[in-house]
Amino acid sequence: MNQAPHHVHPVIAEVTDRIAQRSRESRAAYLARISAATSAASGSPARAAMGCGNLAHGFAACAGDDRLAMRGVRKPGIAIVSAYNDLLSAHQPLHEFPEWIKDAAREAGGVAQFAGGVPAMCDGITQGRTGMELSLFSRDVIAMATGVALSHDMFDGTLLLGVCDKIVPGLLIGALSFGHLPAMLVPAGPMTSGLPNKEKARIRQLYAEGKATREDLLEAESASYHSAGTCTFYGTANSNQLVVEVMGLHLPGASFVHPGTPLRKALTEEAGRRIVEISHGEEYTPLGEVVDERSVVNGLIALLATGGSTNHTLHLVAIAAAAGIQLTWDDFADLSAIVPLLASVYPNGSADINHFHAAGGVQFLVGTLLDAGLLHRDVRTVAGRGLDHYRREPILDGDRLTWRDATNQSLDESVLRPVDRPMADNGGLRMVAGNLGRAVIKVSAVAHENRLVEAPARVFSTQAEFDTAFKAGELERDVVVVFRNQGPHANGMPELHGLTPALGVLMDRGYRVALLTDGRMSGASGKIPAAIHLTPEAAAGGPLARIADGDVVRLDTESGTLDVQVDPVEFDAREPVDAAPDDAQWTGTGRELFAALRRNVGPADAGASVFGPVTPGHFGMTATKPEARVGGTS
Repeated sequence: MNQAPHHVHPVIAEVTDRIAQRSRESRAAYLARISAATSAASGSPARAAMGCGNLAHGFAACAGDDRLAMRGVRKPGIAIVSAYNDLLSAHQPLHEFPEWIKDAAREAGGVAQFAGGVPAMCDGITQGRTGMELSLFSRDVIAMATGVALSHDMFDGTLLLGVCDKIVPGLLIGALSFGHLPAMLVPAGPMTSGLPNKEKARIRQLYAEGKATREDLLEAESASYHSAGTCTFYGTANSNQLVVEVMGLHLPGASFVHPGTPLRKALTEEAGRRIVEISHGEEYTPLGEVVDERSVVNGLIALLATGGSTNHTLHLVAIAAAAGIQLTWDDFADLSAIVPLLASVYPNGSADINHFHAAGGVQFLVGTLLDAGLLHRDVRTVAGRGLDHYRREPILDGDRLTWRDATNQSLDESVLRPVDRPMADNGGLRMVAGNLGRAVIKVSAVAHENRLVEAPARVFSTQAEFDTAFKAGELERDVVVVFRNQGPHANGMPELHGLTPALGVLMDRGYRVALLTDGRMSGASGKIPAAIHLTPEAAAGGPLARIADGDVVRLDTESGTLDVQVDPVEFDAREPVDAAPDDAQWTGTGRELFAALRRNVGPADAGASVFGPVTPGHFGMTATKPEARVGGTS
């Protein structure tokens, strides 16, 4: 591996240092807690400290050698926490993994048990439906379910099986509450390439115009989403995989190997062996020490360099907070200014994630960023000390899994480029701010001529209202489509990806079009300039609540500004004309079960989390009174 002297870019060093300084008290409190919880230093498995009745319950269902090992309290115990279900194509392959892992852990001298399952929602199924209003909240439910699985105190390491949008962040947030345990994420890999994503988008637009039938649309959709495995566009699911691998939480090269292949099985089995190795002794690698300021910054840089999902402006903030690290949108903005865009994967281009992997993938990306001083090299990872481990790619030598040095040249520069020949000089995500608040915009797929839009607003609160206006021809003009009361406190912050085909039709007809919302777009949001995650949200009294039809809104992604051009005195005097649903209205599709989460969720720029920030006060130490959170209760 390359061990040349390494000097990180001065802006990256400065941002990392200010995160560390900002997080000094909360991070110290977190590390103190996980240090107190660890039993690894004693050299005995965690279950050795359990009472006989507790322990007997823990191995009652075990048989054979596993039963003897668990009773003997000598071998490390490994928890398997899985998000398997049959609805998510990305998660369906996970059903085979636990038995493979158990065999591999046994071979390595450990005992693995299936500790718990967590829910996993498919955003593709719920897109545009009321179930989508539970999607973001499901992340924190998954974190709590992970906590339930690990709360038995039987374990010395954890394997987290999950892939998709909220699932990986939720698993990781939950596992970080048990940060004294080593943990590794185990992916399933993408489906093979089907109908090109760009062609699928074309059929969607034709359908929105009434020029394609439902059967045409269904044929296109099913030819794109055609088998087990992750969807192939570069949305949140594939962004998850890339980000956590660069954070050192996957085995090197594990992210984008297809399910149902010998290499995928070998990588899964190796995860079972590796978690045993790092659960004790000299290689003990607790999750809470792997996820530090440098690994969080590395994950963020990888996201920016590839034009990844906007959802990570929420998820990375929430993950960092779970480790006592205070990440802000200012950090995103400052890093985006100096991190070049190196990848062109749909919706940022025509290639899919399989093309990205074939061009060199994560291993090439890590190598070129490291060589340019754009990643922290000296980090802890599940593969060992140092990010150079992630320059290497897995291969099968007969039946034996091994790693070799990956290519140091892109095999397709239309998809993946080195730092000295980027697609663009700065990252794919930007922050905009002004008299309407602060928002996120993904520009990597937006043409330069569309990055400044100044047009009258048309305000909506539901997708049905928008669909009616579009079909009636009421939006055939330059327009900023405003969607409000879509924030976390209003209705759970659903994705509004269903707007994309109609907005694309308007743009293709020559109109200047933009979207402004306190909600989310899919991680696959594309050519429409969309200022999203607007904070403060309308339901929390944000200025968005006072915009009226016809108000001129100016969105300038180059200067980073977002403003409504209305007399400030007149604008401030306005009363909101609509409101988010109350608890009695927010019912059906299980939403009433999530009412407590909606009341207590924090703002988007704090991760839209129902968990408060980690402060010394969480651990019985001196702390200042936390600031009130948007949507919180008194």
